[in-house]
Amino acid sequence: MKVLNIEVSKIGEWIRKLDDLVWGPWLLWLLLGTGIYLMVSLRFLPFKNLKYAFACALGRDGRGKNGAATSSSGQVSALSALTTELAATMGTGNIVGVATAMVLGGPGALFWMVVTSLIGMATKLVESTLSVAYRSKNEMGETVGGPMYTMAALPAGKILGFFFALFAVFASFGMGNMTQSNSIADALYVTFKVPKAATALAVTLLTILIVLGGIGHIARLTRLMVPFMGIFYLLGTLAVIMTHWRNLPFALGGILTAAFCPKAVSGGLFGTVLVTAGQSLRWGVSRGIFSNEAGLGAAGISAAAADTNDPVRQGYISMTGVFLDTAVMCSLTGIALAASGALGMTDEKGQPLAGTALTLAAFQTTLGDWGEKFVSICIALFAFATIAGWAYQGERAFEFLMKGKTGRNLWYRFVYALMAFAGCICSLEMVWNLSDICNALMAVPNLICVLFLSRKACRMIREHDRGN
Repeated sequence: MKVLNIEVSKIGEWIRKLDDLVWGPWLLWLLLGTGIYLMVSLRFLPFKNLKYAFACALGRDGRGKNGAATSSSGQVSALSALTTELAATMGTGNIVGVATAMVLGGPGALFWMVVTSLIGMATKLVESTLSVAYRSKNEMGETVGGPMYTMAALPAGKILGFFFALFAVFASFGMGNMTQSNSIADALYVTFKVPKAATALAVTLLTILIVLGGIGHIARLTRLMVPFMGIFYLLGTLAVIMTHWRNLPFALGGILTAAFCPKAVSGGLFGTVLVTAGQSLRWGVSRGIFSNEAGLGAAGISAAAADTNDPVRQGYISMTGVFLDTAVMCSLTGIALAASGALGMTDEKGQPLAGTALTLAAFQTTLGDWGEKFVSICIALFAFATIAGWAYQGERAFEFLMKGKTGRNLWYRFVYALMAFAGCICSLEMVWNLSDICNALMAVPNLICVLFLSRKACRMIREHDRGN
């Protein structure tokens, strides 16, 4: 048993090192560089047309009710496709991930998270536009798409598509499911003393009910959950910020200063800051991308299901998800952490609070004992929405690996539900690292595809702008 534990420990250490390698500076600069290149090629249209993008998402651009263009080429409305994308990205990273970034990278990491999201809007616009433009039909006549289908336009597209879909399936099991169900079980056990086995059974049954219904049930669930949980969480976050409004100028100034000179803000609201500007950039960029997934490509799978004949319009709708996820949700979370003074708090061992503990401390400064319950409920809602969103994206990737044979999708759904059960009762440090690796490996073929087809995509988007 001791030998086995040593071997497992070694494997875990190798996985951690591989995670650090794939999420090293080369990938961060590739993601940022691609976004900057696309933003310039698009002549900053993502910024100029942000208002138009929200009008499209809300169906107020004269193209149809509830965000759906007048066509029958997709399975769900454009707005439902967006909420499915948001469900997959708005997980625990919006709550716990921000706290982790601001501890490991200092308060300035929040600044780089926001910068990354603004640049990432161009990447998400292009990759989603391409996913809709190159979508296809499966043997059931259902609309399917995503980077693995877009890659067919490239010389080595079949190989790239295979690896993207493979990593997407593993990412759906890990980051999209097990890590989320584990967060639900931990939150409910710590706050409400709900046994993890009971949570595992409940989450598994709910997951089965959702995945058996396919994209229709998933879209209806996310369309209800995403606005509700987003508003619910934002109200709590704003309550924390307003309670500490006197600290707001110092918090905002400190975040901006710490992005370039972290040690200049040591003490006061932020406690002792020992990171460098490079570490602030590293954690801000990586956690920002982890949160909104711009450049990873998975959101294109949901975008391709939208009922629209206009790929660019759906690309703009998908782009709003990046802005809402990081520039809004993550920003307000980080500002609440900074203004509340929680960043300077330590535990009983004198160690700085991090992750869930830091978030709980921030909300407890305003909501008292209810703060813990509020955060736990938010984690449960966000995490289950992510499970639902990733169920569709992972299934479509699995279907691609099965060469479009939908009859085998039940295998995936069965395994996906079992993963939800396993996630609730297992220790998942190794799974987190493996999922991180799969996310990174998804990004590589996706960015290759985006860059190869960028001239065509940017031309489509610029022509669309002239036509409107």
